[in-house]
Amino acid sequence: MATVCVHGLGYVGLPTAALLAHNGHEVTGYDVDEAVIDRLTRGEVRTGEAELREYIAAVIDDGALVPSNEIEPASYHLICVPTPLDAEAERAELAYVSSAAEGIAGVLREGDTVILESTVPPGTTEGPLRETLEEESGLRAGEDFHLAHSPETVLPGNILYELRANDRFVGGVDRDSTEIAASLYEPCIDGTVHRAPDASTAEFVKLVQNAYRDTNIGFANELARVARDYGIDTREAIELANRHARVDILQPGPGVGGHCLPVDPLFLAHGSDAVDLIRHARRVNDSMAGYVVDLVSHYFGGLDGKRLAVLGVAYKGNVDDTRNSPGLRVAQMLRAAEQERPAVADGGEHQGVETRLHDPHVSDDDGSLGLVSLETALDGADAIVVTTDHDEFRSLSPAKAAERMRGRLLVDTKGLLDENAWRDAGFDVLTL
Repeated sequence: MATVCVHGLGYVGLPTAALLAHNGHEVTGYDVDEAVIDRLTRGEVRTGEAELREYIAAVIDDGALVPSNEIEPASYHLICVPTPLDAEAERAELAYVSSAAEGIAGVLREGDTVILESTVPPGTTEGPLRETLEEESGLRAGEDFHLAHSPETVLPGNILYELRANDRFVGGVDRDSTEIAASLYEPCIDGTVHRAPDASTAEFVKLVQNAYRDTNIGFANELARVARDYGIDTREAIELANRHARVDILQPGPGVGGHCLPVDPLFLAHGSDAVDLIRHARRVNDSMAGYVVDLVSHYFGGLDGKRLAVLGVAYKGNVDDTRNSPGLRVAQMLRAAEQERPAVADGGEHQGVETRLHDPHVSDDDGSLGLVSLETALDGADAIVVTTDHDEFRSLSPAKAAERMRGRLLVDTKGLLDENAWRDAGFDVLTL
């Protein structure tokens, strides 16, 4: 068993620290946010996944995982910090990685291993990370200490299962680094640990995985727009197309959310001018929220005076994560439409656009999202716009919704509800 210091206790770092602690390692969880450390020290674990919450709390309670705002010497240092996208420059912001490297260099010893788990552009481990560690510590990667990249591939809402079950891939700056890093993960997971030829390949593969999904969704979203011009049901067409053994098209929707898909594909442009199709898919997916707003506006002949119920501000179904949420983008655009309304003829007055948001999974303790109950969202609404595929929305009764609403429009961007049942209840139904 080894000593491990995990740098960054976010949605990946904290579960990873708990996984290693459950497997007998002596783990320090380091984070610069003192409030995070204080909460964890008190045993307060903030996650919507009950099993994961109990899993983390157990190793904190028994002392196998020690939250700390001090970096401790360790045989393994895992970097699990954010790498946001500078959207204007289409470059990854690596300041958090650099800061982690500087902190590790101060306690780095001969024989230690540093593993970067954060998603980064190819060449980061071999380039900026290695350079900072070597310059600040005076040690040499591949000679005095081991250095590798092993990206996480977990899905919010199912983190604990995927952390243990998914395959991993590891690439080091040399063969020994790859093997030493792999040996940490192999006893802890049920999946296979695959060896990449080098760290840059491991970095590249993670970006390829997310770019593939984002591009596939972008293709589906473009199909949805084309299908509307032909009066074709996109989802039925995709279902039939997917019956071919070599076709696997994903589903259209109001956009792509979360931390990975809207961000990671553009990391491929960090050091390459050849990124074209991937950029187009990003533009298509980012445009879908506006497309949804246009559908609603076109149906009504304008949005002024309309009351709209937007159901779902989490970026995907059955999670509480609102990062880059398409539902929030739709709501923001609907609200912005009020500010961009044209002049009213004959001295009339605008009535404005009222947008009400409901999400059964997302907490709004500070009121910043303006979430309301389902009943409040539907009361007097002219339209329902479903933007997240929560299970709770599947059981929404069209008859009961009709009793509360003044209008009869359902915009189902996720293909979640029974169109025929809603039409039978007197609703017009628009889908992607």
